[in-house]
Formats: sequence, structure tokens, C-alpha cells
Amino acid sequence: MPLLSPEINVLEKVCIKASKTIIRDFGEIEKLQVSKKGPGDFVTKTDQKVEEIIIEELERARPGYNFLAEEGGTTKEKKSEFTWIIDPIDGTANFMHGIPHFAISIGLEKNGEIIVGIIFDPIKNEMFYAEKGRGSYLNNTRIRVSSRNIIGDSVALTGGPAFAEDNKQNFYNEYIAMSNHCHQVRKLGSAALDLAYVAAGRAEIFWHKNLKYWDIAAGLIIVKEAGGTITDFKGKTFDLNNKELLATNSRLDSETVKILSSTK
Repeated sequence: MPLLSPEINVLEKVCIKASKTIIRDFGEIEKLQVSKKGPGDFVTKTDQKVEEIIIEELERARPGYNFLAEEGGTTKEKKSEFTWIIDPIDGTANFMHGIPHFAISIGLEKNGEIIVGIIFDPIKNEMFYAEKGRGSYLNNTRIRVSSRNIIGDSVALTGGPAFAEDNKQNFYNEYIAMSNHCHQVRKLGSAALDLAYVAAGRAEIFWHKNLKYWDIAAGLIIVKEAGGTITDFKGKTFDLNNKELLATNSRLDSETVKILSSTK
């Protein structure tokens, strides 16, 4: 890897250690698919185990930093200007069904701004990472967003809607509109990897609603440092409270905003 900050080095080691549990447990998933109980409880325990490993290792490396984590490992009283934002397995549904597409996602926030992010796909051994002002990387190679500027040539990624989510029709309208303009629209099941793929030029667009901070914290800085743009569906500055996230290669942002706006 290129010589970057000590935080990246810490995160690399943490991800590799935590991924051993993920890979081991993923090997058991296929056996659980045919059981009456199913893999649900097993996956929940894996999520919790991986989160515990990550927090333990980060606490050892950076004592005093705060935590915000999906499975509840959250600092109740803020002790520092730094906060780790952790999703131990982004793409849990894929993991549960034996689909090898999921990732560890960890961002580091300083005074409300993400300054470091890492997304590790343990199955493909792909580690996407970035830090503020120093670019984005996949393993030891610098990555940049795609240069495609014709939306008809683009690949768009999305997720949702959740099973219990209201207003599913809004998503269906967006999906149809995007499908009518893009070369392909795909739903891969991991928001973290979707953002990483936009950063790496594998896709040009990612849009989604109602994501949690830990789903996207690392991906936001990786996209930005790769030259991408992050907004809401109206092209305005992205705000977690808005619930709309649009990530593009910067060349297709205004056209994508028009398409999504046409579905309202």
C-alpha cells in the first residue's frame, strides 16, 4: 500500500483480523440454509462478534476515540473529537443467503467531518480506502471515478426499498426512470461497495434513500477523494437528515438530478 496515515495502517490491520471471523462464518452459511431455524440468528452473532473485534482493536490502537456502530457498540459520552463509524458487515442479507458480496466499512470522523474511510471486501480481497486530501486507493493502486459523460453509457447502482418500507412506488418510479436512461441499473446489496465501485469507475451513479450513517461514512470520502460528487436528489449538499444520497462521477450529476426530479 502507498505510505498514508497511521490511521489507514491501523484500519488495514483491523479489517484483516476481523475478516477472518467473517470468512470462517461465511463458510458455515451454506449448511444453515437448509436448517429449519435458518441462518438469521447465526448471522446476527457474526455481526456482533466482528463488531466487538473491530472496537477492541481500534480501542487498543486509539484509546479514547468515540464509537458509533451498527450493532450497538456506541460511545454514550463523547470523549474525543474523533469518532469511528463502523458497519461490521455491510450487505448482511447477501451474507445470510450465501451471496459473496459484502464488506467491512469503517470511517473516522473528526469534529463532524469524515477524514478517513476504508471498505474491505474479504471475499475478493479488495480494500478501498481514502483520507482527506490524499486521494482514494484500491489496494496499492490509485483510483478515480469514470470519465463517461453520456448517461446512456452509464451503469447505475441502487438499493431498497426495505420490505417494511412505505412508499415503495416512489422507488419503483425512480428505478424505471433511471432504467430508461442508463445502460444498466443494478442492485448489488451493499451500499458501501456501491460507493466504492463509483469511486473505482466500475459504475457512474449510485442513488439510495434512508441509509444509516455507518452504511455510507467510509464510502462518502472514498467517492469524494476519487473525484466524485455527493449530493441529495436535488443536487444540493448531502445531509444525513435529508435521507437522499446521490453519488456520481461528477460528469453525470446534473442529468441524474433531472431524471430523479422528474419522478416526483
